[in-house]
Amino acid sequence: MNAWRKLLALALLSALLAGCLATFDEPFAPGEKAPAAMLGQWQARDAWGEHLKLTIQAAPNGHYTAISYQKGSPAPRDQATFTVSRHGGRWYAAAPMPKAYGGRFALVGFELSDAGELVVYNLDLERLQQAIAQGAMVGERSDTREGQGVAVRSTPAQVFAWLDDPANSDVFVEIARYKRAAH
Repeated sequence: MNAWRKLLALALLSALLAGCLATFDEPFAPGEKAPAAMLGQWQARDAWGEHLKLTIQAAPNGHYTAISYQKGSPAPRDQATFTVSRHGGRWYAAAPMPKAYGGRFALVGFELSDAGELVVYNLDLERLQQAIAQGAMVGERSDTREGQGVAVRSTPAQVFAWLDDPANSDVFVEIARYKRAAH
């Protein structure tokens, strides 16, 4: 799981790659333009106290790029491209997973807090497993070399319908909180 945790620094994508993970068969179509306040320089400390720096910038064709750095290093540590959409009052970022991790797709929630923070949320695997067991979604448990996950086979429309249901408002778990970096 540590290898996944190191990728956590990718903020939006970090959540996509963090340890215990939900992945999806189909890509999520880009929906809206990302909030302008999401772009720029961010910083945080991870669970191990390590300083993280993150740059989020616009990329061609409605995509965005997240580039992470370790404190004191000018070279990027990780880079990922993702799309953004808004459904049911929530913001989501979606990205293709690297082929080494199955080449499927991952999804995280995010918000820009009133305090000006970028807060990233991962999907709660237990809640997803319950939804699958109850027939609300299609999928199965998946174990990878990095830990337990859930492979969701439902279409993006079915996934967003489930996420938009107020009964599922607690399906997200906060995994990262970034503050605007001082220049």
